[in-house]
Amino acid sequence: ALTATADPQTRTEIVARLALEDARIFVSSFDRPNIRYTIVDKVDPRAQLLQFIRDEHAGEAGIVYCLSRRKVDETAQWLVTKGVRALPYHAGMETAARTEHQAQFQREEGVVVVATIAFGMGIDKPDVRFVAHLNLPKSIEGYYQETGRAGRDGQPADAWMAYGLADVVQQRRLIEMSEASDAYKRVSSAKLDALLGLCEAAGCRRVHLLAYFGEASGPCGNCDTCLEPPQTWDATDAARKALSAIYRTGQRFGAVHLIDVLRGKQGERVTKWEHDKLSVFGVGADVDEGSWRGVFRQLVAMGLARVDHESHGALKLAEPSRAVLKGEQLVEMRRVVAGHSRSKRSRKQTGFDLAPGAAGLFERLKRWRLAEAQAQAVPAYVILHDSTLAELARRRPRSLDELAGITGIGARKLERYGASLLDVVNTSTPPSS
Repeated sequence: ALTATADPQTRTEIVARLALEDARIFVSSFDRPNIRYTIVDKVDPRAQLLQFIRDEHAGEAGIVYCLSRRKVDETAQWLVTKGVRALPYHAGMETAARTEHQAQFQREEGVVVVATIAFGMGIDKPDVRFVAHLNLPKSIEGYYQETGRAGRDGQPADAWMAYGLADVVQQRRLIEMSEASDAYKRVSSAKLDALLGLCEAAGCRRVHLLAYFGEASGPCGNCDTCLEPPQTWDATDAARKALSAIYRTGQRFGAVHLIDVLRGKQGERVTKWEHDKLSVFGVGADVDEGSWRGVFRQLVAMGLARVDHESHGALKLAEPSRAVLKGEQLVEMRRVVAGHSRSKRSRKQTGFDLAPGAAGLFERLKRWRLAEAQAQAVPAYVILHDSTLAELARRRPRSLDELAGITGIGARKLERYGASLLDVVNTSTPPSS
C-alpha cells in the first residue's frame, strides 16, 4: 500500500483494513525545506493576496485555492483586472475550458490558476512558485497536499494562507451539516482542530506540521513564525469579557454583534435587543475591532467557545470556558498586528541568486524557451528546467563542448538546441576587455 500524506492514525488504519500487520513499513520525511509557510490574519483577503503576488511572485506561476466555484470565478476575474494572468478552474466549467486552462498553466509561464481542490491531482509542473489559500482547508493532510504542489523543482517557493474566524465557522458548519456518520464527524472535527492549532501556533510552523505526521524536527528558520516571531499576550481579561458577552447576550449572536457590544457601539440591533444596557456594553472600548476578531477566533480555536450552526452561526460557551470565567485558568493568545506583512525575501525573485548581468540573460533564455515551447505545444519545463537556464546564465558557455557540461543538457538536447542556445548566450555576452 502506498500513500503520500497519512498521519500515524491513518497509517494504522490502513494496516488494519488491508490486513498488513506483518508488513514492513517505510516512512520517508514529510519535510519540504524549500517551501516557506506563512499564515496571515484575514482582513481584506483579495487585497492581501494581490500584495503578496506583486511583492514576491510577480510574473511567476502559482495556484490560488478557494472553497467555492463562485469565489474562484470572482477572484480570477478580479486578479485579471489588477494585471495578473489568472485563469479559473473548477468542476462546474465546461470540460473544454477546464482542459484549455490546465494546458495553458502547464505550457506557459507566469500563469496563476484560481481553483477549487478539483485542480492539482496529476499536475506535475515543477516551477510553481507559490500556492495560496483564501479559505481554510479541511485538514493538515489537505493543506500539506495542496501546498506541496509548489516548488517541486527544489527552488524556493511559498505556501501562503489568509485565515479568519469565518473560515472556522464555515468548516465547522460543513462538518456538522454533513450526512456522514457521527464517528466520521468526530474524526473530521479532530483534523480541523489540528489545522487550527497550526494556524494559531506561536512556534515554528514546520515543527508543528511535521509533528502531526509523527516526525520530530527543530525550528526551520523558513516560516513566518521563525522569521518574525509573533508576540503573545496575557489575554485572560479579554477572554473573560468576550465569554461574558456571549453569555449575557443569550448565546444567540455572532462575533460581529458581540464586538459591537464590547466596544460600546450603538446600532439598530444593539438597541433592539437592549444590549446597550448590559454590564458588558463598552467594557472593551479600549481594544480595536481587529484585535477583538482575533480574540473570538482564538477562543473558538482553543475550544472555549463554539459555533452553533442551528442558530445561524451564534457563538456559545463551551464547557472548558467555565474555568476561565471563574478565574481558574489563564489564557495566552497571539497578538494580532494590524496591517502586518512580513518583509520581502532577501533572495532574488528567481531564487537562483544571479548577478544582475546573469539575471538579464536568464530572462532572455526564458523568453527563448517560451517560444520553443509554444512552437512545439509542450510545457516550457519540457524544453529545459529553470535550474539549467540559471546555470547557462552563470557560466555563459561559448562552444558546444562547454554547453555539454551544463547540467540538464544531454546529447539530444545539445543536438536540438545547442546552436540556438549559443546564439542567445553569446549575443548577450559582453565583449572581453
